[in-house]
Amino acid sequence: MRSIIPFVHQLEDSEAAQWCDALSEQLPECDIRQFCQLNSDEKSGATVAVVANPSPGDVAQLPNLKWVHSVWAGVEGMLASLAHMPFEIVRLTDPQLAQTMSEAVLAWVMYLHRDMPQYRQLQSASQWRQLPYTDPGDRHIVLLGLGALGQKSALRLVDNGFRVSGWSRSAKHMESVRCYSGEQQLSELLSEADIIVSLLPLTRDTESLMDRQFFRQVKTGAALINFGRGASVVEPDLLKALDQGQLSHAVLDVFAQEPLPPESPLWSHPGITLLPHISAPTSIATASPIVAANIIRYLSQGIIPESVDKSRGY
Repeated sequence: MRSIIPFVHQLEDSEAAQWCDALSEQLPECDIRQFCQLNSDEKSGATVAVVANPSPGDVAQLPNLKWVHSVWAGVEGMLASLAHMPFEIVRLTDPQLAQTMSEAVLAWVMYLHRDMPQYRQLQSASQWRQLPYTDPGDRHIVLLGLGALGQKSALRLVDNGFRVSGWSRSAKHMESVRCYSGEQQLSELLSEADIIVSLLPLTRDTESLMDRQFFRQVKTGAALINFGRGASVVEPDLLKALDQGQLSHAVLDVFAQEPLPPESPLWSHPGITLLPHISAPTSIATASPIVAANIIRYLSQGIIPESVDKSRGY
């Protein structure tokens, strides 16, 4: 009898079907089924599930879960609603995700480095004016978060000639990147950065990290890119920093509430470039073999992959 693996999600039907088809191809010995297709006995028999932003109520109907495999790298929403449940949470670790994120970091750093927001304003005012060019080596980029995504992004920036520093919760070492850790060193970095790129996960330490005090420490005229988590930014404090000229521009891809409400002042602020959470989408083609391999190892050897530390949040 084939093992039934529930796919628990709140995706569009077409995307959910793509995931189930891809996982079924990788796991022919398993029966990959959407949660809505399971009867009560099948729900009780499941010990592992694949999840994508699952409803806590749905997951609660799988009483014998040992672990769940998220198809996303970020699991903050799950931790907020499911951390009290006894099963382990495994997040996606896909090298392609780091590659995709590094591409986005480079693209939007270049957008700021080459003064694209200013040129857009000049175009709107029908002004033909050339701005002074800055060499990448004279532009200091500071990456907040040096996990797999941060390290790949830092190296890609180095390869393109930028001066790069990185900050993380715990000390890291990279040959071509100056690495810092701790609160005091964060303050020093903020005062030196031309462009700050946040790839931080959402934890108790990073929630509301970018507040009024944070922005007061930033070098006047610096720019911010937030590809980490929206709740790390206190939005009224960000708007004030932009209005006062402490920040020159902000590129935002993540928000405390998603989709961003139409009434949010972020939509229309001239100092903000707003993106709909697209910096590093998961690739079904590359992620499904990774998820499948982890499930096969569990079913054949009883080994659960490295799981999220619920006390740390990642």
